[in-house]
Amino acid sequence: MNLPFFSASQADRRLLTEGRLAGPMPWVIAIMMFMTVLSAAGGIGLNHAARNLTTGLSNRITVQIVEANPDERAVQARLAAEQLRDLPGVSNVRRVPDEEIDALLEPYIGANGSQEGIPVPALIDADLTDAAHADLDAIEAVVGDVAPSARIDDHAQFLAPLTGLIGTLTWLAFAVVILTASALAAAVILAVRSALNTHGATIEVLHLMGATDAQIARLFQRRIALDALFGGIVGFLAAAIVILLLGQRISAVGSDLLGGISFPWTAWILLALLPLAGAGLATLVARYTMVGALRKML
Repeated sequence: MNLPFFSASQADRRLLTEGRLAGPMPWVIAIMMFMTVLSAAGGIGLNHAARNLTTGLSNRITVQIVEANPDERAVQARLAAEQLRDLPGVSNVRRVPDEEIDALLEPYIGANGSQEGIPVPALIDADLTDAAHADLDAIEAVVGDVAPSARIDDHAQFLAPLTGLIGTLTWLAFAVVILTASALAAAVILAVRSALNTHGATIEVLHLMGATDAQIARLFQRRIALDALFGGIVGFLAAAIVILLLGQRISAVGSDLLGGISFPWTAWILLALLPLAGAGLATLVARYTMVGALRKML
């Protein structure tokens, strides 16, 4: 079955004698599609990472019991944890084990630092509902009654600058996608004008034989659509290889933050549609540019 925009008859091929995929246009489109796919992938990955951060940590607090006396610190930590469990909107209250704290601080104070007289705060993690998080001052006051040395760290407060930066980078990535799409349209316009100059005599003969502007435009848009589809597929495959290689590098780092930059299967479907969208855009731009130029030639 022949598609109207991607197939050509033997007569069409005789009219346009140069070979398919000739000239720099397919490779220019491949470079643009490579940049477009990478930019779109970056935007999708950053957006996914931001959602993972906000979903997992935005409503979480950590209570620090900053008390030098280890016995008093243990008592206040127990009372604070009990008080948090009784509060509405507070769940998953967990006293962080001393062994886990020692493992986190080992690169800075050495192994078993808390057992060598260094005052290490006791930590309690808890998850809050949106309503409880909005009234964080009340929770801090209640916990302070039973644990005067308690300090509450709001994870959302620390994450706000990071999520803002990720949001800005995400919009920047999508802006690059729009810019590269505009550059693709400009390249198609230049290719159409070049084709008009190259085949001006052929176009005049076709007009004299009664060919309409739409028929002549269809002849050229098929060639441009083929070039755009070929370049788009090449650019997508190159970008997919780069994305997979970067994914392996990110996994090797072992960072929880970088690990959040992942791709769901729906993201790959959207990226795979970009070459088709690029070919469709090139076809439409070529058609309207060619028809407009042909009307001026009459």
